Amino acid sequence: MQEEINGFYDDNGNKINPLSVPVPGLCLLCKSYQVEDWEENLFCLMTRYDQKDDDEFICHAFKKA
Repeated sequence: MQEEINGFYDDNGNKINPLSVPVPGLCLLCKSYQVEDWEENLFCLMTRYDQKDDDEFICHAFKKA
């Protein structure tokens, strides 16, 4: 079995499906949401995943579209 090393993983090494990470309403209003910048999208994904279980979503990079 070949080990897969690409992808998005949590702190425990579990692979995360990016489509399973919730998208808060604030993201839909953000200028940076789904832009053609791979790195920016990765930062957004990591922020959303990190707060997926929180009651309130806070993004310090939010820019109103």
